[in-house]
Amino acid sequence: MNWLRTSAAAGLLDKLTMEHTEISHGLLDQLPQSTVTRNVRHHLVTTGALPERHETLARLELWARATLEALPPYQSRIVSPFAEWHVIKDARRRAERGRYTPGAATADRGNIRAAILLLNWLDQHQLTLPDLRQEDLDVWLTQNPTRRNAVNSFVRWLTKRKLTRPLETQLARKGFPANFQTDDEHEKQLRRCLTDEALPRELRIVGALIRLYALPIVRIKELTTSQFHQNDAGAFLTIDRHPVLLPPTLARLIKAHIASPQASSMLKPRASSGSDYLLPGRHAGRPLSASHIIKRLRNHDLPTRAARNTAMINAITELPPIVVSDLFGLSAATTFQWAKFAQQNWTDYLALHE
Repeated sequence: MNWLRTSAAAGLLDKLTMEHTEISHGLLDQLPQSTVTRNVRHHLVTTGALPERHETLARLELWARATLEALPPYQSRIVSPFAEWHVIKDARRRAERGRYTPGAATADRGNIRAAILLLNWLDQHQLTLPDLRQEDLDVWLTQNPTRRNAVNSFVRWLTKRKLTRPLETQLARKGFPANFQTDDEHEKQLRRCLTDEALPRELRIVGALIRLYALPIVRIKELTTSQFHQNDAGAFLTIDRHPVLLPPTLARLIKAHIASPQASSMLKPRASSGSDYLLPGRHAGRPLSASHIIKRLRNHDLPTRAARNTAMINAITELPPIVVSDLFGLSAATTFQWAKFAQQNWTDYLALHE
């Protein structure tokens, strides 16, 4: 009743039902995409009044449509095909595979923005795409160093379609991780996550999963209760179809957490058949946000990046990359990149001590 009286989402829902005979995703798409609109949409999807859709992809499509419509026609003729048939088409493929994340959508928006910025710069310097030389692009990259990776996709797209002469952006190489913990510090924090009852239980679970299996928080928050199961062999957490054996203490923590969830949502998801999120958020059908989890861990002196890097380097120096890939549910490319880093680190160490 308090929600009905005070919530802006409830007010918008009341307004929509008074003015329209049917509420659809299309109707909501026509409204400003504010937090209020998103909450109304979420409630309607959660209760089954609207069909589910990939909301991250849908937001990208809405943003792209509004952005492209605001462009002058001569720019739209270039950016629209790039956005629709290159960026968004690839986003749809990833969404179908369940691999399209909010972070990926942010990167895709950055690619489209970089394309627009480059065209604006060409206009300011009275250049056309056929006129664009490598020297000109290098000047733009020097003036926009943080856009180097984002514009690379657009430049490759232009070159492939012969809209410009061959051009190179020389992508900045990603450096290897440098933030680690000492073994004693890592072990102390893991023991704390497993045994310190003063810590909130959900933070103990997240902290232990990071330190044991090097899982990123964006994946931990998507775990569901149905991925936890027990049999005569022990307790397991299924990660990317790989059953990961859990130590008994962590298994008991997860089991207790599932038995007494801490969700404060007033709506129950329509598909509540043992597949609720392990870390339910305030709204039904949503997990806790990664930023919220990271902030709470930091407040309890439990860093995430250094702990995850340390867990990965410990595993990759003791086990073959393919075993780590299966054990942690990580991609082979990720684990082999870590193996390369570990080998380089050991080679550098030996060189220093010859």
